[in-house]
Amino acid sequence: MTFMKVSIPDDLWKFVEAQVIEEGHASPGDYLRSLLQDARKRKAMRNLVAELDEALASGPAEPMTREDWDAMEREAMEGLRGESINP
Repeated sequence: MTFMKVSIPDDLWKFVEAQVIEEGHASPGDYLRSLLQDARKRKAMRNLVAELDEALASGPAEPMTREDWDAMEREAMEGLRGESINP
């Protein structure tokens, strides 16, 4: 685990202390960790939405064929066995 020291103004410290109590955190560090985890989740969601938007903008979807499904299954099984997958 890495440690960091952060200086914040007194009014923000009072806010942090109040949030620790209000949200039931064990410590200010626990509160800060929860904020960082929430920020990471928001970023992941923004990335997912961007990927979905890109997929939607790429044009109409094409139906999967039986061959497509078989190829996906083969690749998945090869991945589970640790074999290399040839695109």
